[in-house]
Amino acid sequence: MSDILNNIDYIDKDDRIIDVWGRRNPKFEKHYEQSVLRVLSDYGIGASENTDAKGKVLGAGYEPYIIAFFIGLYSDKKLPLSDDSDSTKVLGQPIDKWGNLDSKKFRKAYPKLREYIFMALVAKTPIDWISLDKGEIKVSEVVTKLVKTMEEYANYGFSVMEDKLANDKGYFFSKRAFLDIIMELTDKRELELEDIEAEPL
Repeated sequence: MSDILNNIDYIDKDDRIIDVWGRRNPKFEKHYEQSVLRVLSDYGIGASENTDAKGKVLGAGYEPYIIAFFIGLYSDKKLPLSDDSDSTKVLGQPIDKWGNLDSKKFRKAYPKLREYIFMALVAKTPIDWISLDKGEIKVSEVVTKLVKTMEEYANYGFSVMEDKLANDKGYFFSKRAFLDIIMELTDKRELELEDIEAEPL
């Protein structure tokens, strides 16, 4: 039922696509809840379970989701989610609520990050914007495509994070871990591009 509600867009004439996208609640594969989300964040921790949240490197569950998305994006690799609806679940918080408040882990709010994610999705998702402008396709269809791209990048990112944690449970508990993994991916992409440019025509 939550999946059905997640895909109903209440669109006002003044709404921008980013606003409609922001009301969506992306899905992820359930097995990452125990292997990644709960290992690194307070995901699923209720008010009465605060003692279990100690030692987590991240706060809300959307924080590892954001990192997973950027790992997929910088790797330029997507992984489709399982077709079995019982194997997936919604993250639990709409995108427009991500990073709005200062974290209890002493991080500042980061609402601009959502805009960067949205811009990346627009750049990486094949959409006929002229058809949208003409009214030949619906805003909800476009937003569904953007969310699908986001989910597939994040799904690949979660697979990378799960592998890292399986090999080294403390990998992400270093202060530089997330920076290092993005820099490593960026360096790889630069080397790949250099190799392409060096190939004779």
